[in-house]
Amino acid sequence: MSLVVGYGPRNNDRSAIELACQLSRSVALDVHVVSVVPQGWGTPAAAGTDREFEQWAASEGELSAAEASADLAQHPGITGDAKWISGRSVPHALLHHARELEATALVVGSSRDAEPGRIGLGSKSDRLVHSSPIPVAIAPAQYRTDEPVTRVTVAFRDGEAGHALLPYAVDLVRRANAALRIVTFIVTPPRRPVTARINHPEAPIINQWKAQATAAQSKAVEHLAQEGLDPASIETTLAEGVDWARAVRSVSWEDGDIFVVGSSQTNPIARVFLGSSATKIIRYAPVPVIAVPGKE
Repeated sequence: MSLVVGYGPRNNDRSAIELACQLSRSVALDVHVVSVVPQGWGTPAAAGTDREFEQWAASEGELSAAEASADLAQHPGITGDAKWISGRSVPHALLHHARELEATALVVGSSRDAEPGRIGLGSKSDRLVHSSPIPVAIAPAQYRTDEPVTRVTVAFRDGEAGHALLPYAVDLVRRANAALRIVTFIVTPPRRPVTARINHPEAPIINQWKAQATAAQSKAVEHLAQEGLDPASIETTLAEGVDWARAVRSVSWEDGDIFVVGSSQTNPIARVFLGSSATKIIRYAPVPVIAVPGKE
């Protein structure tokens, strides 16, 4: 079992490798770092310009693979390697390579303009999390840690997609010997000042949401207990805020946390296909996120 790490040529941020090595230490996976460089047109008789381009691409690939090897060397005990391949599409090349290796997941970093400690999806990583048939782990910008995976937090909501996400989280918890936390996010509108003349019809609705979410979490814990997990070891939380940023920040986060989110619906072609809620959660998450595709 292995992880495939997307590593950009001349990448100044080794966050993806850092996250992959953390996962490797926790669940015993090999790490294969791959740099994708532009592919030539492959004409039968390559002109001088084509040859120069291919030579330049190869030199970029060799440099990137050497940098990735140096980054891997900072994690002794990790079984892994670094190489470069060529392709006209970085996401397509990474997915193809992952299929060849029968990889467990893809690991990518954040975009260059992401704030330190925050996740930013670039064009390539955004395409991966919306089309990958295997989970995609995303590291916050400048992510560094010496901790193993100590807690897995699941973004849970009642429904088929939410319950389908639990087996993946439970498997990760068991393999990493980590704690499990189930969080349901409730984004509520700002409440108006209390006056004698104004009713607040949104309050009963919000309270009903909370009651339904709490009941759904209780049922999920009961189901996990039947699967052999100790209910006392499972933390459940409702995260409320007037927007997604505040809702995500209302949850305590620590070094060693991994955040698991799922697709917006069970997808017949088994792709991640994130909905708007999951995309917003990823945007504000301060810890690594694993986006898991729906069940086929």
